[in-house]
Amino acid sequence: MTDIILQLKHRNETMFYFGLICLLFSIIFLILAKTTSTQVYGVNAWYKPFKFAFSTLTFALAMAWYCFYLPDFNIKLFNWSIILLLGFEIVYIAVQAGKGELSHYNQTTPFYSAMFSLMALAATLVTLYTAYIGFLFFKNTFPELPDYYVWAIRLGIIIFVIFSFEGFVMGSRLNHSVGALNDNSNLFVLGWSKTEGDLRISHFMGMHALQVLPVLSYFILKNTKWTIGLSLVYGLLAVLTLVQALQGRPLIKELKAQKEIINTK
Repeated sequence: MTDIILQLKHRNETMFYFGLICLLFSIIFLILAKTTSTQVYGVNAWYKPFKFAFSTLTFALAMAWYCFYLPDFNIKLFNWSIILLLGFEIVYIAVQAGKGELSHYNQTTPFYSAMFSLMALAATLVTLYTAYIGFLFFKNTFPELPDYYVWAIRLGIIIFVIFSFEGFVMGSRLNHSVGALNDNSNLFVLGWSKTEGDLRISHFMGMHALQVLPVLSYFILKNTKWTIGLSLVYGLLAVLTLVQALQGRPLIKELKAQKEIINTK
């Protein structure tokens, strides 16, 4: 682990320190979630900035690692684009959490509507930039890297981009639940609904293909066919969770609801 950390710092020192800042914010937000009582839609308000900060940490470090392989890539432009765009989102979400106000879906005032639109724009730009990097991984060859690893990066980016844009399904509805209004069932810090369809599940699964597939391919599978097969299965599972959510069906049902169904029978 120490070797990986040192290698990451060597590959992209700017993004390495941005990741450390995100990690620090994640810890602070998690502590606030455990020590304060401000709630938004039935859960502690600080869980949301925690999730965004930690997700940004994993995205930034993964992309810093992959971009190191790209020839003639403008890494400074990439670094500062990610820092400014995702940093803006984290700061605004945290400010709103401190006020006990919504960050996403908030259209109660013209200012909040504009900020919601700016967050959507930031997410779009980051996704398009990531898609461009994916294109570069298809355009270039990497003889120094195992084929299975390169394919894992390529397919991980494709799935990431698809399910990053799936976020617009939630944005257009101003709601991440199907069958309720932004339900949060206190499923650990994820908050996924245990009673209604939840569009955040496929969003989460798809976006983290960016980390999951290359790690599994490089350290475990070590085979191109297995890597492509796993990527297809992973992408299919993400699609199925989306279909399930759109049908208003939860991934995990509350035990209480299950007992009531049994009792009615």
